[in-house]
Amino acid sequence: MAISSAVGYCRGMQWLRHAFAVDPPGPARPDEAERILVDRLCVDVIRRRLTAPALLLLEMSRPLNYLSAQALHALHPFLSVLGNTGDVDRLARFLERRGSIEYVADRLEALDSAGGPDQASQSDHRPTSAA
Repeated sequence: MAISSAVGYCRGMQWLRHAFAVDPPGPARPDEAERILVDRLCVDVIRRRLTAPALLLLEMSRPLNYLSAQALHALHPFLSVLGNTGDVDRLARFLERRGSIEYVADRLEALDSAGGPDQASQSDHRPTSAA
C-alpha cells in the first residue's frame, strides 16, 4: 500500500516539474501574422522618424514587457476605436512572451538600416556603380 501511494504522489507532483519553466533566452519567434503586425508597426515608427525614441522606450521597458501587454489588454476598448481589434489582441499576446521586446527592437533596427521593408528586399538586387 505504501508503494502505490508513493507512485500516486509522484504522478500528482508532475505539474511541479514545469511550474517555473520560462521561455529560452533570446528574441521571441513570432508567427507569420505577428511578424507582419510588428513590421507594420516598425514601418510606421520609421516613417515618423521616431526610431531612436522608440528604441530607447523599448530598452527601458524590457523588464516590464508583460505589464505592457496587460496595459494593452486594459486599453483594448479605447484602442479598438483606432484600429483593428484583432491586431491589438495579437500584439498584446505577442508582448506577453519573453524576448518579444528584443525581437521588436532588432526588427526596428534592421528595417531602419535597410530603409524600410521595400528597400531591404531591393537592396540585394541594386547594381553598384563604379566611382
